[in-house]
Amino acid sequence: MGTITTTDGTEIYYKDWGSGQPVVFSHGWPLSADDWDAQMLFFLQHGYRVIAHDRRGHGRSSQPGDGHDMDHYADDLAALTAQLDLTDAIHVGHSTGGGEVVRYLARHGESRVAKAAIISAVPPLMVKTETNPGGLPKEVFDGFQAQLAANRSQFYRDVPAGPFYGFNRPGAEPSEAIIHNWWRQGMMGGAKAHYDGIVAFSQTDFTEDLKKITVPVLVMHGDDDQIVPYADSAPLSAKLLQNATLKTYAGFPHGMPTTQAETINADLLAFLRA
Repeated sequence: MGTITTTDGTEIYYKDWGSGQPVVFSHGWPLSADDWDAQMLFFLQHGYRVIAHDRRGHGRSSQPGDGHDMDHYADDLAALTAQLDLTDAIHVGHSTGGGEVVRYLARHGESRVAKAAIISAVPPLMVKTETNPGGLPKEVFDGFQAQLAANRSQFYRDVPAGPFYGFNRPGAEPSEAIIHNWWRQGMMGGAKAHYDGIVAFSQTDFTEDLKKITVPVLVMHGDDDQIVPYADSAPLSAKLLQNATLKTYAGFPHGMPTTQAETINADLLAFLRA
């Protein structure tokens, strides 16, 4: 187990396995580094150094009362990469973690980074606005906060059992182990961090961040994503990025790194080796 302490005193937990070119994973809301188990073991076996941290207020990291916004998330990631003195790194972010990676690259530069991949990611902007008419109404995210505040444990059962992995689709075969592991990771974190994090992932506009990024970026998204709808995310991000490859997966859900790990891992490996 490793930890770093950020400038505002927050303790960030991380895993760091193996040697070789570093692959750094940023997890989704409200999970932890454990959500990357299938990827970390795979890339470790293929000769990479794999690193994943628990975002502030999530997992085993400390639970400060504030700082639950994309700037702090990006700064914490920068502090970790500096502490480990990573170079030629590949950053992979899922969902909210995709936003974290984008903000990190735009805010802290690309001097330590070779490539990035964003999977089922929240950029450019999730919430509906005048300039983002295809987004989801703010009331959707207000509802998330209300459910979290009313009964976080039940909410964290309902999300993975339903839309996150597409287990609510006709003919789907829900995995009790996957549902429980999502619940376990979520309940490890702090309610305040997760409550504020809903605003962070839904209302942060990454448009200008995406335009600044020059390293190659693989944009991966399932067209049956019920959490971050495909049409208002991946294709728009790919257009804004200077050096993007868009890969669309027919019928894949939001949580495809878990349920479709074999496909996702193979495509990520091909991108890393290209």
